[in-house]
Formats: sequence, C-alpha cells, structure tokens
Amino acid sequence: MPRPSVAELRPVVHPEGVKDRRSGEHWAGRLYMREISLHIDPYLVNTRITPNQLTYLMVVVGVLGGAALLIPGLTGAILAAVLFQVYLLLDCVDGEVARWRKQTSITGVYLDRIGHYLCEAALLVGFGVRGADVFGDSPNWLWAFLGTLAALGAILIKAETDLVDVARARSGLPAVKDEASVPRSSGLALARRAAAALKFHRLVGGIEASLLILFVAILDMISGDLFFTRLGIAVLAGIAIVQTLLHLVSILASSRLK
Repeated sequence: MPRPSVAELRPVVHPEGVKDRRSGEHWAGRLYMREISLHIDPYLVNTRITPNQLTYLMVVVGVLGGAALLIPGLTGAILAAVLFQVYLLLDCVDGEVARWRKQTSITGVYLDRIGHYLCEAALLVGFGVRGADVFGDSPNWLWAFLGTLAALGAILIKAETDLVDVARARSGLPAVKDEASVPRSSGLALARRAAAALKFHRLVGGIEASLLILFVAILDMISGDLFFTRLGIAVLAGIAIVQTLLHLVSILASSRLK
C-alpha cells in the first residue's frame, strides 16, 4: 500500500474542529506538534502498529519522563523535558492514526485519558522526589509529599472535568457544550476569565511543568543547590490545591450539570 502524503492525511487526521477544541487540544499541539505529527503519520498508518499500542507507548514514555527526574542535575531535567515532548507527539499520533484507519474507539479514548492521569502525576511525583534529594546525605521528604500533593491536585482537576460527562451520561443527558462552562454568576464568570487570562493553572500540566522543571534546574545549577527546585514544588502544590477548589466551584456554578 503506498504511503499517503501529508496533503492526503491532513483533512482526515485533522478534521475541522480538532485544533479548535476549547479543552481538548493543548496549545503546543496547535502551535507545532500537530504539524510534526503529520510528518510522522505516513510512516505509521500502513504498519501493524495499532493506535492503542501507540497510546501504551505514550504512557511508558511519560512515566519514564517522571522517573528521569531522579537523575540529579541538569541531565535529568533535560531528559524529562525531551521525553514529555515525545509523550505529546505520541498523544497526537495515536488519534491521527486511528482517524486515518477509522479505528477510533471508546477503549482508545479511555486509555488516552488514563495515560494523561498517570504521566502528569508521575512527573510531579518525580519532581517532588527530586526536591527531597533522596540520594543526598539527609533527604527531606517534605518535598516529596508536596510533589505528591501537586500530582493529586493535577489528577483531581482532570477528574472534575471528566466526571461532568460521566454524570451527564448517567442522567441520560448529551455531552456538555463549551458555552455551558460559563458560570451563571457574573462575578464568578469574571474571575474565571481572569484565571484563564493568567493561565497559571496550566503549570501543573505535563508540558508546562516539564519546562518549568528544566528552568528551575538551570537556576539550581547556577546557585549550586536545590532552592529553586523546592520553590517550584511549593508553587505547583499551591496552584494544584487552589485550582482544584476553584475548578470545582466553577463547574458547580455553571450549567454543565444542568
């Protein structure tokens, strides 16, 4: 079977609306990764590799990204950032191969979501363990606890969003529309717009967190200690806790459960 061209793939694997999904498409996907994935797809669509196998590989790569942070110094941070770029690439490719082959499935969607939970949690837990300096003379496990707290918050934020669809499906309602996410209260709507503009909540996401971790690792290399890593852990834990609560309030105050 001849290898399809990028021009042939694009309208099928990137149907209208894929890049414009309000909550389903990452900014890095829109900015550059969807274009990179388009040039990888031709080498995969005619192979025996299934979309679900690509999703499994995505999960393995993401978890390894978190484990890479156990490598001290700048090396571990660089490796984690690179692995999370590969994770994002595979996150794009698995769905694109499925659309080309017409093999999209509920199982694939479920595995994809579970993969996001596991990988982003692994990164934040790894960040916390890195800050605890477990291979040093006197590990400080407070930082591992805070990293785990950040990971729990990141998972809960995703779960709060996903459970909206679960609640609606169990009540016999269709999937929620984007406009239903706007809070009914004008004050809450204004606060939500302000939070969206600042985008601080994105820092607990895998790509953003991996880049932050790389940045603080560079600062630590200059300072010669783990001060900036530990500051970053504290910031991410605080963001995760606050965002978990705010996101829950936003959902309850909107029309998503109506």
